[in-house]
Amino acid sequence: MKMKILVSDKLAEEGLRILRDGDLFEVDTKYDLKPEDLKKIIGGYDALIVRSGTQVTEDIIEAASKLKVIGRAGVGLDNVDLKASTKKGIIAMNTPGGNTTSTAEHTFSLIMALARNIPQAHGTMKAGKWDRSKFQGVELYGKTLGVIGLGRIGSTVAKFAQGFGMNIMAYDPFLSPEMAAKKGITITPFDELIRKSDFITVHVPKTDETKGMIGEKELSVMKKSVRLINCARGGIIDEAALVKALETKSIAGAALDVYDQEPPPADCPLLKFDNCILTPHLGASTAEAQVNVAVEIAYTVRDALLGKGIRNAANFPSLDEESYKVLEPYIDLGDKLGKFAGQLVHGGIKTIRSIYGGILPGYNMMPVAMSLVHGVLKPILADNINAINSLDIAKERGIALQEIIEDEQEFGNCVKLQVVTDKETLEVWGVLSANKKPRIVKINNVYVEAIPSGNILFIRNEDVPGIVGAVGMALGNAKINIAYITFGREKEGATAVSVVNVDGDVPASVIESLKGTKGIQFVKMLKV
Repeated sequence: MKMKILVSDKLAEEGLRILRDGDLFEVDTKYDLKPEDLKKIIGGYDALIVRSGTQVTEDIIEAASKLKVIGRAGVGLDNVDLKASTKKGIIAMNTPGGNTTSTAEHTFSLIMALARNIPQAHGTMKAGKWDRSKFQGVELYGKTLGVIGLGRIGSTVAKFAQGFGMNIMAYDPFLSPEMAAKKGITITPFDELIRKSDFITVHVPKTDETKGMIGEKELSVMKKSVRLINCARGGIIDEAALVKALETKSIAGAALDVYDQEPPPADCPLLKFDNCILTPHLGASTAEAQVNVAVEIAYTVRDALLGKGIRNAANFPSLDEESYKVLEPYIDLGDKLGKFAGQLVHGGIKTIRSIYGGILPGYNMMPVAMSLVHGVLKPILADNINAINSLDIAKERGIALQEIIEDEQEFGNCVKLQVVTDKETLEVWGVLSANKKPRIVKINNVYVEAIPSGNILFIRNEDVPGIVGAVGMALGNAKINIAYITFGREKEGATAVSVVNVDGDVPASVIESLKGTKGIQFVKMLKV
């Protein structure tokens, strides 16, 4: 009997043709299904292919008695319940590379347009004017392009720029200098890049780490001749600060394809500047990109159904029922340890070590290793990384991965994570509580009893009186409730840490206030 595939959002014909080739699958295209209608029919299908329109919720997954694969033709899987699909044993996949060329080309088009004032000159020509002298531009040859984020798209933009004779500086803490050098690119500290670049383009996901990463402070140290480009996500460049920079002419220009609010309001102040080029989120809007994601997801789903390999899966590989029951809570523990460490570690990552003991080495620990690496890299790479591709992405970035088995452990069945950077080594130990919930029991040399979940305020301080009171008062004054708090210290009078679980975000003003408190060395808000 043929396996059945349901395509519930419009897919390019090239992708459908791949699935229908031969006599292996029966492919149905049923677009614009209501959730209740999808729930009624999903039980008859082995695979479901969606774009952004179909919401694959837990109740739909529960009704999917035969479903083996969910494929999303696009980046991200925010419309698919990953927890439910993993529990059900359904592989969920996406196509993170399908719009690489499209977005890179749009970025470089904006670089060219900024350099030569093309949209502005076109507008005057349409108005019947001939203003040659008004639109004198600059050459790209010999100029320095600063690329923030050297993933697929950033690397492609850099390659284009090299063809124009531009010098490339790149900032990417998750890419080793050696891997960048193979591409003819120099890894540069962020502060140096923004000071020395003639053009700056951002290619990082929007996370708590990258939101507003180019703000008033950063704009103030740039060259007055600099031109900024953002085809990544709105909010990475602070729009209010950008408006101010354009008003004061402290930068030469900007080009945006993405915005804080999409579409921007009619009174968006960016609209008033002649040297600010705006496009309506066209990065992936090419016929080729639509075909690329359709073809990529078709091959990915086809190969998964035929047992020819799993690519770009966002959840964990299938395990037998007994192993899954044992490893499921450790997979969750690994992901939380990784996210905790990934938001704390400083410097470019060189090595990630996964260390296991107790009963764990008796199982295939690859899913736990994947979850650890995924957790470490997720805070910066966001939707570009998932649990299955995490090991490959780490290797692509020159990060060494090591698994170590310990015969004897201080804590039974302990998972230890070591992240080695060019600046430090961070070690975090994790175990499961009696009810199989993740717990952190040691951070470097400090023993704690921390819950790695939700909003966490991490504090490193001198072991002196008054710190606990200062933290409690600061949070209390901001009306932020403390859900759980744990303390630990290396030894009396030495370095201590506090891990504070709070109900909600801690405002930046409170964090800055705590940083100024005598005895407090380091403060950071984490989301795990």
